[in-house]
Amino acid sequence: MIRLRIIMLSCFISFFTINAFAQDTLKLGIPLPLTGTNAKFGEIEKKSYEIAQDEINSKGGIKGKKIVLEFEDSQGKPEISRSIVERLIDKKQPVIFGEYSSSSSKAIAAVAEERKTPYLVVTGATDDITQQNYKYVFRMNPSNAYYATGFMSFLKAVVKPKSIAILYESSDFGTSGAEDMVNQAQKDGIKVLVKEQYEKGAVDFKPILSKVKAAKPDVIYMVSYVMDAALLMRQIKELRIDTNLYAGGAAGFAIPEFIENAKEASALVVTATLWSPQVKYSGAKEFAEKYKKLYKDYPSYHGAEAYSALYIIKDVLERAKSWKPDDIRSAFKSTNLMTAFGPVKFVDKEGYTNQNFMDSIVMQVIDGKHETIWPAKYASAKYVYPIPKWKDRK
Repeated sequence: MIRLRIIMLSCFISFFTINAFAQDTLKLGIPLPLTGTNAKFGEIEKKSYEIAQDEINSKGGIKGKKIVLEFEDSQGKPEISRSIVERLIDKKQPVIFGEYSSSSSKAIAAVAEERKTPYLVVTGATDDITQQNYKYVFRMNPSNAYYATGFMSFLKAVVKPKSIAILYESSDFGTSGAEDMVNQAQKDGIKVLVKEQYEKGAVDFKPILSKVKAAKPDVIYMVSYVMDAALLMRQIKELRIDTNLYAGGAAGFAIPEFIENAKEASALVVTATLWSPQVKYSGAKEFAEKYKKLYKDYPSYHGAEAYSALYIIKDVLERAKSWKPDDIRSAFKSTNLMTAFGPVKFVDKEGYTNQNFMDSIVMQVIDGKHETIWPAKYASAKYVYPIPKWKDRK
């Protein structure tokens, strides 16, 4: 009898402890590509979320609840992303955020709107994600159409090209980025001599690059993920394709792995980007240095987006009247927050709904590392232009 009472008391204590822990924690599932071709980006974002989680928890969490992040591997596949989010919504998670690619973000946006659950897009950039008049979908990163605004400013002020070649991978991100560059080039009187799509993961770009070499454009602009970006530049160097400027449309060109994989071929390549460790946003330097101390390298803009996303979630949940979907949606709508990634405010304009707009910047690989070169107010180093021909490089 005594033994039975002890067992019952033990069970009661365990139940009480588990229940109390559940009341004091906020579990948030995050879909990310932790395996597959986009795993590098998923890892950057995961590490950045964890840094923000530790900081927020050390200061009391969200409304007194300790954040417990649970990362789920989407493998970079939209159908898996959707399945993960459907399960999170069924578990009554009050807000959804995360994913990396545009295709996975689009899949989540559709189900979030369908299920009336607020969703914060963190990195997915294809324009149409926030062009659907969705009420429950909010995007903190600029859309593809705005990725290259800083880059176009640099072209007009410094390079002044008359022609351009555009190479892009066959994803939503690549296609959208290429079309946006075509539109901006035509608007500025820059003739598009080559526009070529390729399949992600290709191993031989020489047939496409031969067309580029024959066309002799002033600028070669590429929208690629990291391994393709590195291989493109290595093969451009091998074929000795000279031009006034080699440029990337963010993504694979804007992370340290591009330099590691392209090696000497990465030198002086310019890339559009949304953020760099040198920007002067509040908290940006501190985050960058903390990430570098932990992981031996600076984060890309994807890391800054993920890190800041958790602070946006904290801000929204603390301001919301309740954690019901419509109250959270209202809190998102009234967001006006400075983050380490930059200012975040969700507005409706130019055909976008709940979209954040902000300055984009330009980096260049100088002396083996990315330096911010444009706009001048953000510059950490003077740009190198004109660039030498391959035969004149050491």
